[in-house]
Amino acid sequence: MHDIFSVQGKAVLVTGGASGLGLAIAEGFAKRGARVAIADLNPETLGQQVDRLKADGLQVSGHQLDVANSTETESVFAEVATSYGGLDVLFANAGIDPGPGPTAPHSGSGQNPAGVIEAYSDDRWKSLIDISLNGVFYSIRAGMRHMRPRKSGSIIVTTSISAIRPTIAIGAAYMAAKAGAAQAMRGFALEAAADNVRINALAPGPFATNINDGAMKNAAKRAGMASAVPLGRVADPTEILGAALLLASDAGGFITGEQIVVDGGTSLSAARH
Repeated sequence: MHDIFSVQGKAVLVTGGASGLGLAIAEGFAKRGARVAIADLNPETLGQQVDRLKADGLQVSGHQLDVANSTETESVFAEVATSYGGLDVLFANAGIDPGPGPTAPHSGSGQNPAGVIEAYSDDRWKSLIDISLNGVFYSIRAGMRHMRPRKSGSIIVTTSISAIRPTIAIGAAYMAAKAGAAQAMRGFALEAAADNVRINALAPGPFATNINDGAMKNAAKRAGMASAVPLGRVADPTEILGAALLLASDAGGFITGEQIVVDGGTSLSAARH
């Protein structure tokens, strides 16, 4: 059982890997013997995390990257593939905060005028699409350049349960980007399968990350969100690892084009917070 879930020696690249779920994946894989390239837009946080992991004796490297820049994405991916002798696993994880929707559950009046359609700015819409949808495309495309010739590889996209069910607690652009990324993943998976490259997605629900300005790290807000989760709690970022290891390893060798939901049952609930 240990062998089929092994990522020992695999060359892994994680975008948005200096915090949140990306960091949990990067650190978890490095601790299991993978050689992990962490790409992130924030150079300070990136440097701090890479230094910390290296001090623990893990095989990691840091690469500043704006996934919304296709040329930069191609360059960083090529650098990693050259340095690591190829690319086995890609986590297209980078994304940005969804921003507020027209309601603000578990706080005050519950109303949020800044989140209504009329207040939705061009820049806010474009930035979410550029990073959370276009960035996924650029990352998959760059990853395929290094996986297809070897006829091997696994690409995992971080989507969201917001790709599956609507909510008015966050901005609509986030839902559009995540749903688009999920459907693009399926289309690319059909093509890539002919060359033994698997492409899947993880759709997380409530995790204690910095999303929504770190709302899940606030005890009161976290308790409010937990009440809407059938398992009764918000997840720790490390709880994404099981599904991530499944999709990246031989254990998931016959899985492609799938979106695995990791949300404590939230998407099964009638609540639409």
